[in-house]
Amino acid sequence: MYAIDRSVAIVRPKEPFLEWIQGLPGSEVDITLEQLRTDSTVYLIPDFDEIEDALAAIDHIYGNIFETELAEWSEEESTWPADRSLKLFWKWFDVTLHSIVLDAAEDVEGGITIN
Repeated sequence: MYAIDRSVAIVRPKEPFLEWIQGLPGSEVDITLEQLRTDSTVYLIPDFDEIEDALAAIDHIYGNIFETELAEWSEEESTWPADRSLKLFWKWFDVTLHSIVLDAAEDVEGGITIN
């Protein structure tokens, strides 16, 4: 394994995002918030030493993250909230930050077994 010169941000939806999904035209999505948060999107961000630096990186790219998360559920931008501000982003999502990323792909032979 070797360290990747990046950090990770895991973006997990909150209740307002779930409410938006459930309010989409023709939506018949039957999903709980717990299920929605189970397999969250992971973003590689610049390596950071201080948490403030990582948060600043998220604040800088939040618009792209927000639109990516919305597009996963609706490609029709007309269904997206008009207000996609930084404040709304933090209201709709939790972000967990991790400063150490290891690449184990080369160490895996013949696939991965999950127990």
